[in-house]
Amino acid sequence: MPITPFREKTILLGVSGSIAAYKAADLASKLAQGGARVHAILTKAATQFISPLTFQSVSGQPAYTDADLWGAQAHVLHIGLAQDADLFIIAPATANTLAKLAHGFADDLLALTALALEHGDDASPLLIAPAMDAGMYSHPSTQANIATLRARGAQFVGPETGHLASGLTARGRMSEPATILGRARRLLARGGPLSGRHVVVTAGPTQEPLDPVRYLTNRSSGRQGYALAQAALDSGAEVTLISGPTTLAPPEGARLLSVRSADEMSAAVLEHAPAADVLLMAAAVADFRPAQTANQKIKKTGQAFTLELTATPDILNTLKRQAKRPRVTVGFAAETQDLLTNARAKLEAKGLDLIVANNVSAADAGFAVATNRVAILHRDGQIEELPLMSKAEVATEIIKRIIAMLENPT
Repeated sequence: MPITPFREKTILLGVSGSIAAYKAADLASKLAQGGARVHAILTKAATQFISPLTFQSVSGQPAYTDADLWGAQAHVLHIGLAQDADLFIIAPATANTLAKLAHGFADDLLALTALALEHGDDASPLLIAPAMDAGMYSHPSTQANIATLRARGAQFVGPETGHLASGLTARGRMSEPATILGRARRLLARGGPLSGRHVVVTAGPTQEPLDPVRYLTNRSSGRQGYALAQAALDSGAEVTLISGPTTLAPPEGARLLSVRSADEMSAAVLEHAPAADVLLMAAAVADFRPAQTANQKIKKTGQAFTLELTATPDILNTLKRQAKRPRVTVGFAAETQDLLTNARAKLEAKGLDLIVANNVSAADAGFAVATNRVAILHRDGQIEELPLMSKAEVATEIIKRIIAMLENPT
């Protein structure tokens, strides 16, 4: 299974009275799909927009309202919820809810449970996603309340600029569930096995210009590299993601460096990798580029056209010659024949610790698909052939081996 900080975690999801409450149901669903136990707490105003049954349906767990304050376990409900929580997310958080949290009010179950959270370094993190109209968000009272909560250790995500219920386009829109989910992953990953480690990941293709409108590239989607970045983040690492052009959203918490050509990729890697603990060279860097780049569009004449190519920089060979290098360097070999032979030759020539090889001519593995079938070759000669799995699962397997190498250096 992929590394996920949500698995077996208990997450409280506070929902206050905003039209953005419909997004909270999607967030609850995604958290539950990640393996979390999600207990929703709805304010009275929230129930005007969405029902507790919606959250019970998507999470498989009870959802609570103020009515539960007067049940048989009312005197301990908020305490039990707070003590069991690994993370408390409040999304959406209205201006009224922020004011209650900042000033310690305890007149509904959501505020009462937040007040019961433990404080200090070992406390469960509190993540707040504000949602309100622009004037309410910018009001000095709201900003003061946010500052107070930040000073106490609360984390905030958003709000974003977008279309608001008032019809205005301004800052106040709740962050999308995917963004909140990414921030939650980062909070739960703190203290993971790669905590304090810096991991550099390269991903995606490069584009080598031929003229102002054309370039040479390859079929890489960047999915495997982005999955590696997410798996490293989920293990607690600080991640720098050096990415060629893709359509993918970078994982929340990764430092994204966007590059286009092999030269730009080389410069970024040689700048950031030497000080890193781990380099995962998953990008499909072009091996060749046009020897000349035309200043104007090359016109079609009906005649044959000869294109002269020249080699691009060999990033790993250059890095190998530097005095300061990552503690663990992992290469990737995308092959169409003689998979293990070619991968072993690359591992030895470039001084790698591991190389991940896959046959990109396979229909269900390699470029432009969500699955991969790889072989992991170790420097000591060991070969591990993994079955077909998702790219997230492949990333998990690679990160597991990197953790073991860092914990048990040879």
